[in-house]
Amino acid sequence: MTELERTRKRLHYRAWHRGTKESDLLLGRFADAHLATMTAEQLADFEQVLDRIDPELMDWFTGREPVPANLRSPVLDQLMTFKPAP
Repeated sequence: MTELERTRKRLHYRAWHRGTKESDLLLGRFADAHLATMTAEQLADFEQVLDRIDPELMDWFTGREPVPANLRSPVLDQLMTFKPAP
């Protein structure tokens, strides 16, 4: 298994095991849809998203709080517009 594959596997687990069902579903489904094609740089950006706490992420997703400019990345922008299938 390559280092990139290990990273994808670790991030997939983290995306699906957040602590809140809402976050699991949103981040896990995003991971299912995009991890396989992400570059090392994109994986690092996604890991930074996963390092944030669930309430903070949910405030961003629901529009209660804007995403701070210093935390924006192409991966986070893609996640913010992601519409998971039911």
